[in-house]
Amino acid sequence: MFRETYKCIESALQEITGIKDVGLIEGGEHADFASTVAFSIGRENKTSPVPIATDIADKLSKLEILKAIKIETKGPYINFIAGEEYLKEALVCACQEGYGNLEKRGIRVVLEHTSANPNGPLHVGHIRNTIIGDTLARAFRKAGFQLEVQYYVNNIGRQIAIVVWGLDNLDLIQNESEKSDHFIARVYIEANKKINNDNTITGQIDHLMQKVEAIEPETTKKFFYAVGICLSGFETTLLELNAKHDRFVSESDFIRNGDTDRLIGKLKRLPECHIEDRMYLDLSNEGFLKEYVIVRSDGTTVYAARDLAYHIWKGRNFDRVIDVLGADHKLIGGQLIATLKLIGERTPEIVHFEFVSLPEGSMSTRQGKFISADELILETRKRAREEVRTRRPELSTEEQERIAQSVALAAIRYDIVKVSPEKNTVFNWEEALNFERQSGPYIQYAFARASSILEKAGDFSPLYQVKDQSEIAVVKQIAKFPYIIERTIIELRPHLIASYARELADLFNSFYHDLPVLKAAEEEKRSRLTIVKATAQTLKETLSVMGIDALKTM
Repeated sequence: MFRETYKCIESALQEITGIKDVGLIEGGEHADFASTVAFSIGRENKTSPVPIATDIADKLSKLEILKAIKIETKGPYINFIAGEEYLKEALVCACQEGYGNLEKRGIRVVLEHTSANPNGPLHVGHIRNTIIGDTLARAFRKAGFQLEVQYYVNNIGRQIAIVVWGLDNLDLIQNESEKSDHFIARVYIEANKKINNDNTITGQIDHLMQKVEAIEPETTKKFFYAVGICLSGFETTLLELNAKHDRFVSESDFIRNGDTDRLIGKLKRLPECHIEDRMYLDLSNEGFLKEYVIVRSDGTTVYAARDLAYHIWKGRNFDRVIDVLGADHKLIGGQLIATLKLIGERTPEIVHFEFVSLPEGSMSTRQGKFISADELILETRKRAREEVRTRRPELSTEEQERIAQSVALAAIRYDIVKVSPEKNTVFNWEEALNFERQSGPYIQYAFARASSILEKAGDFSPLYQVKDQSEIAVVKQIAKFPYIIERTIIELRPHLIASYARELADLFNSFYHDLPVLKAAEEEKRSRLTIVKATAQTLKETLSVMGIDALKTM
């Protein structure tokens, strides 16, 4: 209802004022919505915005479409306060399965996330990419978009050449209990040690790269084998994080199908292109002083060339292209966008994120200094298991383990997604697993509490009636959910969903503590149970968008 009412008010304001941007925002403590449009008109006409606001409010109050909304002014602000019908309709909608689903749209979206180099396991730094990307993907699907989630596989780059050399030249064998991506990391680390001590190996690596780009069968087979081993480990980890890709796209595809050669031919015709001992673009007119190298001096292409070909393919097959990239890719992402603009191709929207770390410090796969996502998952499950055993000793071991796994997943995913992408964050186990504070398990617990109330109540006839301030606060928050989904996919900021979920859990807990539900008089009991049902359904849908299990028992 919030979303529909917002659009109704916005349309009415636009019609009366003739202005597109009417400054409609959430109203805060004083109202449900507020408009600052009188400021814009006053500034344009060089008159006081106060009488302008009063005049607009008078005209709005006469419109039939706004008859259920109280309209008033507070100085230059125009405030809108929703009435009983708004609250009733919000409850009716929220009690339905799939609440928050938006209308189907014929817009094709491709979202690329994670895309870590297959030279070692996913580490803590990678999974922020995964969780941001997967949460956005879930939001896009709920918003009605045709979505494909892709993982771009760097399968012929220098790091893979190092792994291939290591598999060929080092006497390393995968241990029986060793996960495949961890084995590849061991190979990569040992190979780098050898390279640091023997300069001649660099030439061998270069030769491998030349052969794989020439699509020499035996070398290509070795590269694909090494990458396949690592990706199988990645897929296991991604499954543990409840994240799924629809397609794995290999950069070698764009060598094989000729797209990279066609791109290079097009770039050569640009005035920004320079061919010396290497081929590069001078993007200084676009604000980038560093050369954008496309082809090395030995004739092999760099990652950027294949990445450009990949983005051209995405732009021609999808209406909206979204990449989730670390902050260390800002330069590369900027150069990519500038180049695509120069050749008239669709550009991606890039969500840049700062890195997540642990108190232990920074990570480097090359030096072997990293904490893998697998280790993080295992440790979080261990701590969750201890918490569940303490809270629910009467449950069977199997049930405790099931809850612990879901709680651990909630702790990891929520703790990472709750922070806006542009901010650094440190994963803290104690905070992430705190059932009483702003955490994933805290939101799960609110859903479990609502589910328990409904189970104890049994069947009841819904009554869509809201009176008390605690009830109103919960229902108004519930009404915002579809609007939050839409804001998330427009702004590409998944932390909005996490913030919304926490606020709803807070308001529900206040409602639960302030007012009796099961012991209330019959009419109040029915109305409050309806609010509990709407809350449970909204929390369930919200948790689903965040990739977190909605547990009825904790």
